[in-house]
Order: sequence, then C-alpha cells, then structure tokens
Amino acid sequence: MNIGTVLEIRGSVVHFSFDVSLPKIHSLVYVKKEEERIYFEVINQVSDTLAQGIALQSTDGISRGMIVVDTGEEIKVPVGKEILGRVFNVFGNTIDEREPLENLPRRSIHRPFLPMYLHSAKKEILATGIKAIDLLSPIEKGGKAGMFGGAGVGKTVLIMEMVHNMAASHKGVSFFCGIGERIREAEELYRQIQLQGILDKTVLVFGQMDEQPGARFRVGHSALTMAEYFRDDQKQDVLMLIDNIFRFIQAGSEVSGLLGHLPSRGGYQPTLASELSELEERICSTNEASITSIQAIYVPADDFTDPSAVHTFNHLSTTVALSRKRASQGLYPAIDLLQSQSKMLNPEFVGLRHYTVAKEVKRTLAEYENLKDIIAILGFEELSKKDQEIVSHARRLEKFLTQPFFMTKAFTSLEGKFVTLEETIEGCEEILQGKYADLNESALYMIGNIREVKRNAP
Repeated sequence: MNIGTVLEIRGSVVHFSFDVSLPKIHSLVYVKKEEERIYFEVINQVSDTLAQGIALQSTDGISRGMIVVDTGEEIKVPVGKEILGRVFNVFGNTIDEREPLENLPRRSIHRPFLPMYLHSAKKEILATGIKAIDLLSPIEKGGKAGMFGGAGVGKTVLIMEMVHNMAASHKGVSFFCGIGERIREAEELYRQIQLQGILDKTVLVFGQMDEQPGARFRVGHSALTMAEYFRDDQKQDVLMLIDNIFRFIQAGSEVSGLLGHLPSRGGYQPTLASELSELEERICSTNEASITSIQAIYVPADDFTDPSAVHTFNHLSTTVALSRKRASQGLYPAIDLLQSQSKMLNPEFVGLRHYTVAKEVKRTLAEYENLKDIIAILGFEELSKKDQEIVSHARRLEKFLTQPFFMTKAFTSLEGKFVTLEETIEGCEEILQGKYADLNESALYMIGNIREVKRNAP
C-alpha cells in the first residue's frame, strides 16, 4: 500500500505528501474518517513528494496530518445490461435505494477517443416530433445537438419532451446525465421516465448541484463510459441527454481557481477548451452503432459570445438557440428560428423539398424582422402589398411553429402533440402559398399539424 499524509486543505483541493512514490494522475486516493472513506482524484503532481487531489465528496472533518491511501486505480464504473433502469453517482454506485449491483465488470472513466478510421461518415436525421427543430435545425443521428439559452427559457423542458417523443421510436438505450442538476429536476425526470414505461431501457447518472465540484466535473465521463459499452460491445444506438454542459465547465473553473491557475478570458479556466474536448470528442458514431447527444447549455446573461458558449459551439452539429423575447411573447417552444441552425440542413441529407421549404421559411422570417422597425414607426398599412404578404406569412409561420408539449400539460391544460416532419413541411408550404391568409393568426397558435387549423378557426 502506498500511504501518505494530508498537508493542506483548500476548499475542494487537498495537498498530499508521499514519501515512497507519488500516485499517478487520475488515481483514486482516500482518507479514512471514522468508518467512512472520503475519496479524492489526483489531478496534479507538484514535486517528487507532493500531489494535489480534488475532492469527490465533502471534505468536512478532514484535517492536516491524516493518513491518505493510494488505491492505485482510477474511478471505475460498472458496465453491462444490468445497469439499465438504475440511477448512479459519479463512482458508479446506485443511489435509487434498490438492491446494489455487485460482481459487475468495471471500467475506468478515463478512456481514449475512438481513432478516426472507426468513425462513421453516414449522415441520417433523428426525428424529434418538434416542428421548429425538425424543420429548421434537424438533429443528426450520431451527432451532438446543443440547446442554448439563459435561465428559465425552457432548456430542461425541451430535453424532457425529447425523452418523451423519442422513447417509442428510439430502439436503443437512453442515458440521462445530470451535471449540476437541481435535485427536484432529477426526481421529476425519474418519475416521468417511470410513468412512460421506458425505465427498463434508460440509465440515469447524476452529479447534483449540492455535490463537490470534483464530482460534477467527472460525472459526465462516468456516464459516457457506461454509454460506450452499449455502443462498442452491445452494438446498440445510444441517445445521451446531458443537462447541463455549462455546469461541467463551471465545475472545472471552480477546481482551476482552487488549484491557483491564472484565469483566462471571462474568468474561466485556461484549460477550458481541452477539458471540454476530452468530454465531447468521445461522443461519436461507428459503422455499427452510434451515440447521439442532446445537450442543454446555459448561457450566462443571455450572452452568446461568452467563452463557455463559444467553445461548446465548435463541437456541435446542431445548435438550437432559445430566446427570452419569444418566451415573453408566449411563443413556445421559445426557439429563435433565425439563430438556430444545423449542418444537416443540406439538400444532400434532408432532400431538396425540405431544404427549399426551410430556406423559404427563414427568408420570410428574416424579411419580417427587417420590416418590424418600419411597422413600428409608420404602421402596417404603409407597407407595400408585397411586404404586407411577407408579414402575414411570417406571423402565421411563427404561430404554426409553436407546439403544446406533453411535459407541460399539467400547466397549460393542452394535450401534447407529436408532429411528423412530413406534416411540418406540408403545413409550412401551405402557409407560404397564402392558403390561410384569410384566417386569424390565432387559429395557427399551439396546434399540431396543419389539419387542425379549421377546427380552431373562429
């Protein structure tokens, strides 16, 4: 056994002294406090005898001079079909108060990226049943999609709706990774998955808001290691939902500050780009199976130029921007239709019809945005006939691209709607052709497919 002592405690960062040999980077060490073991991960070797570790549990009761033991192993999590339907923490221990999982093989959470030659080049759309996303920012199967937005604009609700909509159609395994999640949200999600009857093909992994930054910093790697087993060993497609990537970056920033690193732009850690890459680049597809990731990303103060948002953009194939302005207008989901984009919106991948309709919708909405100032100053009647038509079409498109969610029925009393891509394209085509110009805009608000319009018409 490699044994050392605690030299210094600085929040979640502890300095250890080892006389014989230093533990390796990422090694798990522990301090015994009464009958409990407090675990740390070695993050830095300062000198021949001094190492730094980040706490994965509360450091209350730890003092200088206490004995620290090097386990010689990294954090390892269980893998296998037995983990389906269970809830785990960063160590891979169950936290759902059911019987513990024993005798399962375990794998280190620090795994290398897949080599480039194993990556799949196939491009395929993953339907969500949400009109605004499927039409204007389609999600790539095996890709990474980000839901960007400030506090309270609906990121978590949007992700939970996707869990609901894809549960029946998704034939693989679903993972939900909560990084810095509110405990209330985690409990609500668990109950929702139980009610839908999909718990038996879902795995939940949480590093919650009240946990140490070290646990929040590593829980994403724990979830990914479990997900990689189903992709690589079981050859099953994996849908991985992460809420919230910003909390991962924030945890890294907390750790970096305690380690004494000089902050970079915006007060973030200088290693932000590499730490984010270590997590994001493991999410990929092979020719036999895929991991598709949908991630909520909090944007501080609604500033999309914040370094946390900018660095995350680089890893995504689809970006869905959520707008506080649209939320204030009651246009839910509050997706900014012009700012949201996808690399999949290409005629080669989605087909010419879908591409043409999506581009025409965006063009119409962009022209309406440019005309808003003129309408505010001179009034709608002063516009030319052509511009009046554009405004009419744009307003109806905005209303049509709203949608009642299954997740919000308790609050809105509106039955949730799942809309196929074909129905969405058909509805937008008819609005652009002016078929509903004589109907009140409200007839298109919060409906599913276009066939519901006549039932809502006043």
